[in-house]
Amino acid sequence: MDEKRRSTRGFASMDPERQRAIARKGGESVPNEKRSFSQNPSLAAEAGRKGGQSVNPEKRSFSQNHNLASEAGRKGGHASHGSRKAGG
Repeated sequence: MDEKRRSTRGFASMDPERQRAIARKGGESVPNEKRSFSQNPSLAAEAGRKGGQSVNPEKRSFSQNHNLASEAGRKGGHASHGSRKAGG
């Protein structure tokens, strides 16, 4: 049988240590004051506002339709937690 060929190109084909080194460089390029939303809630809120303002007002459906937002949140919760079966 033919041996399966594996690509030697791309991030996924790299050695895990090399992947970590590249990922570290990405994190280091961000200034300390902007590095972590979890440690600076006001920075996170500001970023969220900027993102929301960049969307056309007619397409901001969650802000205009709270039922739609609630339903989407429920679906996300069921997808991540609700499909687990007992004993599995």
